Amino acid sequence: MPRSSKTPSLEAPRGRRSGVSGVLGQRTSQPSRDRFGRFTEWIARAMGTPGFLVALSLFCAAWLAWNTLMPVSLRFDSAANGFTALTLMLSLQASYAAPLILLAQNRQDDRDRVQIEQDRQRAERNLADTEYLAREVVALRMAISDLTDGLVTKETLRAELRTALDRLESDERPDPR
Repeated sequence: MPRSSKTPSLEAPRGRRSGVSGVLGQRTSQPSRDRFGRFTEWIARAMGTPGFLVALSLFCAAWLAWNTLMPVSLRFDSAANGFTALTLMLSLQASYAAPLILLAQNRQDDRDRVQIEQDRQRAERNLADTEYLAREVVALRMAISDLTDGLVTKETLRAELRTALDRLESDERPDPR
């Protein structure tokens, strides 16, 4: 007996339905914002490299050479029109590059903001830990000072014992009077 399409199967996790997207109220898959963000960063990184600039310069030089040096029948962008197609291509490339670079910068700004916040929290914890340790060191010094103030040294003990012994001896001697 074939399975009903409404019974859950083990092929997909709960809450997800297999089949064609958009049918029977199913959601269509949306591209991940993170994937698009990584793409914009890749574009921004690639456009800022010397390799990209050299390749773009070589492409433009080849375009200009082809449309200048080749026979008129093989040219597709005439110099008489100011290389309109090349100008349009470069304008299109620039019009897409600027927003993609801005998106990549925004993502970097967000990451920097998060990093700065984490650094600030870490610095606050380090300051609190340092202050706590400083208080503990002061408390230990005070405790040691209190102990050493009440501590009797060997010399003090000997002097006190001699004094007590001298008093005892003087009390035991008969009075010569």
